[in-house]
Amino acid sequence: MGKSISYRLVTSMKWQNDTREDPKPCRENDHGKFEITRRDGQARLGKLHTNHGIVETPCLLPVINPNIRTIEPREMWDKYGIQALITNSYVIWKHEKLKSVATSEGVHSLLDYPGMIMTDSGTFQSYVYGDVEVGVEEIVEFQKEIGVDVATMLDVFTRPDMTYHQVEKAVLETIERSGPSVTKSENMMLNGPIQGGVFPELRAMSAKMMSDFDFSIHPIGGIVPIMEQQKYTNLAKIMLATKSNLAPNRPVHMFGCGHPMLFPMLIAMGADLFDSAAYVLFARDGRLLTPWGTERISELEEWPIIMPAIANLTPADVRKMNKEDRTILLSRFNLEVTLQELSRCRQAVRDGTIWRLAERRSHQHPALREAFLWLTTNPSKAILEPLILDEISASKETGEEKGRWEENWDWIVSAQQTPRNGGESWGGNDTFNRPHLEMAKRNLHSRWKPQNNGDVIIFHGASAPWREKIGDLVERIYSLDYELFIQTPIGIIPYGLEDLNPWAHIEGPDWLWKSKPDFIKIQHDLEQFGITGRRIIPIDISDTEELHKRVFEILEIEPPERDTERRKLRQIVDKLCVLYNLEYMDANKLCEGASFVMSTTNRIRNVIDSEGIHLFSPRLAEGGLSLTVDGARKLHSLRKEGIPDRFDAGDFDSHTGKGLAWVVVDDDAEPYVKQGRNVMHGFILACDGWARPDETVLVVNKAGELLAIGRSQSTPSEFATFSKGIAVKVREGCP
Repeated sequence: MGKSISYRLVTSMKWQNDTREDPKPCRENDHGKFEITRRDGQARLGKLHTNHGIVETPCLLPVINPNIRTIEPREMWDKYGIQALITNSYVIWKHEKLKSVATSEGVHSLLDYPGMIMTDSGTFQSYVYGDVEVGVEEIVEFQKEIGVDVATMLDVFTRPDMTYHQVEKAVLETIERSGPSVTKSENMMLNGPIQGGVFPELRAMSAKMMSDFDFSIHPIGGIVPIMEQQKYTNLAKIMLATKSNLAPNRPVHMFGCGHPMLFPMLIAMGADLFDSAAYVLFARDGRLLTPWGTERISELEEWPIIMPAIANLTPADVRKMNKEDRTILLSRFNLEVTLQELSRCRQAVRDGTIWRLAERRSHQHPALREAFLWLTTNPSKAILEPLILDEISASKETGEEKGRWEENWDWIVSAQQTPRNGGESWGGNDTFNRPHLEMAKRNLHSRWKPQNNGDVIIFHGASAPWREKIGDLVERIYSLDYELFIQTPIGIIPYGLEDLNPWAHIEGPDWLWKSKPDFIKIQHDLEQFGITGRRIIPIDISDTEELHKRVFEILEIEPPERDTERRKLRQIVDKLCVLYNLEYMDANKLCEGASFVMSTTNRIRNVIDSEGIHLFSPRLAEGGLSLTVDGARKLHSLRKEGIPDRFDAGDFDSHTGKGLAWVVVDDDAEPYVKQGRNVMHGFILACDGWARPDETVLVVNKAGELLAIGRSQSTPSEFATFSKGIAVKVREGCP
């Protein structure tokens, strides 16, 4: 007993003597706005602007029971730096003592917490205990009265065991309640929950219709029983159906999700906020949260992770504590592990590796692995068998036909950036399903076109840099009518793009590169390039001794003269087409008569046109291109499309060959953008449908005049909806 009391006193004194400064309210004009600060595909780091501080996402909102505070909210702010938490307004409303303090002093005083406070409305209580006693408008008014930062409307909870007809009725009832709830909220931020049970098509419908109301955040509700049953594939379907149909300028909150194992996959799919009482509930049951699952204190001799809460204790020491102190200690441990995994996820977004983290986590739990494989390899399969049975019974019950939901894997791929800096770590078969690799392949297959009619040569057996092994050989073959490709672990690539990521920098074992050609895969890739019916000639370059002699014996010709200029020209033209979306005719015209400044390693450093104007500089890190102002003016002059007047993304392949995307800004932004200032959301009038995050774009005014070169930070739908944050990072103005 003495040890328990000492532990409680020491830990209490530590955080009470180390207080943090209270948060400052956001600017009045920014209240309720959300902005993206960094991204990795659909995963994003953001800022949510509230009256009690700017909350950085993705983040956890720990659930606080106002009657039982296992960890004090003030400790969460001072010791752990937690910027937001969630409590239940219905519990406060129902208990007179809590209600009295909250209405007279405010919910922040009731909880002694200075940061953002979100409140639930009693919907979950209706799921657990049956109906609640409070009205739809009454609960919103009460949340406003006690001064919460983000309130929640009283939606209708949908369970996994409900029929399609029952769930549809609940979704429509929630939508019907939205109008009065938003009206009563006035200037208070309000959650608009998305319901729909395990029916993706109802989740999609709910998301689209709830987006029409003026909500600040969209929680995905009704997922607690799905997670309790470890039906993570259903969770992935729900997330995909919901997120791809929501207004992108609002954060997405996973209601009741707080297990760290799920964070990487859900963040990779676009989740911004998490909340849960799991850190306490698991602790009461003697269970520890970890990024790979759950451990029981009763079975441990060693800690699976060393966290501050238990650094000086053994599992045996903890087992000797009384239940109250053990619960407090394990709650802190669980909270620290949860915060650590969120921190790991945020850094992965910064590093561009969130999908790799999700891959690794998926291997640590069979149900999570199943969900991840469904997400990455089965995007065309709509619904699992149990759900089909539910649909059949629902159709019999209603006597009505209903539409089926189609997964939108393209939505995940569409926000990916490519090429990227750094190597691409090999992760087995999971590597092929990484969305940014999918986007790179789509760009390559849709934009690159064969320029010769002869046989196809496939170089294989060696890793990059290929120019050091076969550069001289290629320059000789370039004078002939062959199409040259290199085999890489993720598919073949035209030799003109031999230094382009991700193909050029796959980090993995040697056998990846020494594998024999798979002609079925090669033929499939060639068909993607529009090449069919040609002879394929494989050439092993693992051994370069007498390579020239062997190659020309295979080709049955005498070695021709080197054509260095053609090799250089083809390399730049291929990159202009793949990276800048030009037609080959325009790319060749642009480079006609161009000269090349070479590096000491015989790589192109600068491209100078026939008039002595510097147009482009290939980037050595990932094989991309950097555009000069003069080069931008040349590309701008090649435009065949009209000035954009909308934000419609349209079909991916329909944009091939139309050049760099244009982003149109309004008159207020024009003088600043010409000076090289970034383009901010809220000042964009339209954009081309093929604008993608981290790709080069041209910024123009309403008349189509060139203002700047920049890198897009957004998709077309994000350009259309966001009103806060950087939309285009301008590299150089065009005065």
